[in-house]
Amino acid sequence: MINGGVLISQDLSCAGQVSMSVALPILGACGLQPSVLPTAILSTHTGFTKNSFCDMSAEMPKIIEHWKKESFYFDALYLGYLGNHALDFWLKNIDQISYQREKVLIDPAMADNGKMYRGLNKDYVIKMRKLISKATILTPNMTEAALFLGEKITEVSLSSAKYLAEALANRFSIPNVIITGIPLEQEKIAEVGVTRQKSWSLVQKKLPGSFFGTGDIFASSFLAAYLHNNELKQSCSIAANFVAKAINATTNQNARLGPNYAAGLSWLINQLKE
Repeated sequence: MINGGVLISQDLSCAGQVSMSVALPILGACGLQPSVLPTAILSTHTGFTKNSFCDMSAEMPKIIEHWKKESFYFDALYLGYLGNHALDFWLKNIDQISYQREKVLIDPAMADNGKMYRGLNKDYVIKMRKLISKATILTPNMTEAALFLGEKITEVSLSSAKYLAEALANRFSIPNVIITGIPLEQEKIAEVGVTRQKSWSLVQKKLPGSFFGTGDIFASSFLAAYLHNNELKQSCSIAANFVAKAINATTNQNARLGPNYAAGLSWLINQLKE
């Protein structure tokens, strides 16, 4: 058997520090030996207009077939932005890939600020509801959580986020649900988690500016911390601080290119050593 480390499956944007462009170096720098199964290759992420899009879903079955012949297995599975055809692939194949079943992070990456990402629709939500039942950790934002439950967000607060997390955990039998990027009053941002019927929350100062890719940086550094045997709440705290360091280190960069995550990597690695 060949250990392929953490298997990352999401899109790769050729320009812009988002999705696999940040997940791969972060997990690699943290010693987690990442392997990749790209769902699509884009010239840029969809925050830019008229980006090119190369669907990789036809290649994905060929890749995993080769892995099977070589007896690859994986310590954990990390799914991010998939797209329509790659979502169909994972619905069909998630049980066919050899990985440690207690470590499946699904970061839905399909909606934010009350609306779906470009190119996705209600059918995508319906299919994602089937896939997230395979997660051991789900990290949606408020918009994604509400879409999964078929509900509308009437208020944004720690209590409403807790309700959404508990409802997701119960309805889809997910052991751990973390609602991320919760915007609060007084320039605060928070995360709320539900684990084994226990809930917790973290609140940080919201930094100025709005960057693409912060959710990808958060999910990737969170997973790195978790796989280094930190509890979920502590892993969230490390990830939130890492995102803050990346934002604070970013100067004179187009916000669509994402924050300078590389500036905080040495700090992150030291945190994991501790």
